[in-house]
Amino acid sequence: MKTTLTVLLSAFALAASTGVHAAERADHPHHGEGGADVQKLELNAGRKWATDAPLRQAMSDINRAMTEAVPLIRKDQLDAAAYQALAATVKQKVAYAVEHCKLEPRADAMLHVLLADLMAGAEAMEGKTGHPRREGALQVLQALDAYGRYFQHAGWQAPPR
Repeated sequence: MKTTLTVLLSAFALAASTGVHAAERADHPHHGEGGADVQKLELNAGRKWATDAPLRQAMSDINRAMTEAVPLIRKDQLDAAAYQALAATVKQKVAYAVEHCKLEPRADAMLHVLLADLMAGAEAMEGKTGHPRREGALQVLQALDAYGRYFQHAGWQAPPR
């Protein structure tokens, strides 16, 4: 399981470094038959995608960490160590979601588009992309906003950007 998680996180990192969303893979551990390549988020026939408790927990944890940092991000006063810590939180929570969430294949495909954006933002916050760390934080904030627009999560409120 750890090898699959490492491969998946590496794929997200590669997608982040090339600026391309990671496509959902049919051989991913929580995919069944019928997985499809996905390049952009979309609703499920006009409705938000179902989530499960592990996903909601992981996203809530990322949301909480980013909300606390928003005032300093807005003022461009977050230092490199703080960006590094935020990136570590995002990566840890994405790994948790990948390992523990169990969504139906189409919802999972949509989730992977969002997770690729979170990972790309984390990579930038770590200073690994050549983009300002602040841009990575803004990308994570944008992904959190998209999560609320495309996934069911009672009471979800993304941090203000």
